[in-house]
Amino acid sequence: MNNSQNNLKILNDPVYGFISLPHKIFLDIIDHPYFQRLRRIKQLGLSHLVYPGALHTRFNHAIGCAHLMTQAINTLQFLGHEITPEEAKGVTLAILLHDIGHGPFSHTLEHSIVSGIKHEEVSILFMKELNKEFNGELDLAIEIFSDKYHKKFLHQLVSSQLDMDRLDYLKRDSFYSGVSEGVVSNQRIIKMFDVVNDSLVVKQKGIYSIEKFIVARRLMYWQVYLHKTVLSAEFLLMKILKRAKHIALGGGSIFCTSPMKTFLFENIDAEKLRDPVILRKFSMLDDMDIFVCIKEWINNADPVLAELSRMLVTRKLLKVEQKETPFTQKEIDGFKNKYLNPLKFNDQDLEYFIFQDSMTNNAYDSNKDEIKILFKDGTLKDITEASDNFNIQSLSSPVKKHYLFHPE
Repeated sequence: MNNSQNNLKILNDPVYGFISLPHKIFLDIIDHPYFQRLRRIKQLGLSHLVYPGALHTRFNHAIGCAHLMTQAINTLQFLGHEITPEEAKGVTLAILLHDIGHGPFSHTLEHSIVSGIKHEEVSILFMKELNKEFNGELDLAIEIFSDKYHKKFLHQLVSSQLDMDRLDYLKRDSFYSGVSEGVVSNQRIIKMFDVVNDSLVVKQKGIYSIEKFIVARRLMYWQVYLHKTVLSAEFLLMKILKRAKHIALGGGSIFCTSPMKTFLFENIDAEKLRDPVILRKFSMLDDMDIFVCIKEWINNADPVLAELSRMLVTRKLLKVEQKETPFTQKEIDGFKNKYLNPLKFNDQDLEYFIFQDSMTNNAYDSNKDEIKILFKDGTLKDITEASDNFNIQSLSSPVKKHYLFHPE
């Protein structure tokens, strides 16, 4: 690909102000159709039905992450840690492209019309395709993203419990949703970074910023990402897509946009997505395709699909009951008996309208990887041991909540 046309540019980000990206290839990647698709994928899915301002996109987030990565590199280089220009470019490209494999409406697609596919795996597929076009310039980025590069702390900057992804999305999602509890001092956290034994650590004087980060993450999950009304909308969307695929695979008549056709009328899994032709079709799928279809499905002959679609478009969402323990079959049957006649659906169809699920919130999981605090005497402690804040220790334990969804 000829990338000689782009010059370095300054981007104006509402969260960080003016951002300049240090390598010309970044602008060429951003201009590519694969990356431009992220403009049409909302960062928070259907959260705007609860928080009207939460309409920002994966595109905004990816560029914000790249900006934070340049700051993290500068901090570590200032401390004397060797990060070559090629490594700096590679790790920044890795974070810029970390979400390029996301499907429409965040994780909804992964649980409805495709199977066994995680967006991280799709991101790698897109990165490899881009690497062919850019004559191998993404080799190191792919190596770092896949955690195959010998400097492990570079991968931690891309994917860990204190990576640039989390540092950006907490602050950005808080900004756009208006939920101030999610505000984190991500730039101060970055200034407290260091590397010990090829592992990313945080200096002792940054401990309070890390405590705030963990608390903010817990609060943002319950107040935004796992807000019960947001969950109602997202589960409703999943039910709509599953019903549409059921109709399509059964030979029924159903409207769909051209990019949607493959994913409704075929069973696409991770293996099939490796086919460049299928991957290219995935690259044309975005939020607009999904919602255009749903608006049209209000008029579909299938009464279940039509009603589910009408509910989402008009924001007549399912009501939500919440408990610390699973709902019994008796409780579920009670709701089914209540709505059986008014909805005029059989018992099998009612499962699209009355169902239960559960969500787990774990703000910090030391079993995955640890946030290490570096003390002045050179010792390292996990944040749960280093902190004198009891809440931080308790936040390392997962909390599970059970939800029962039913019509109003």
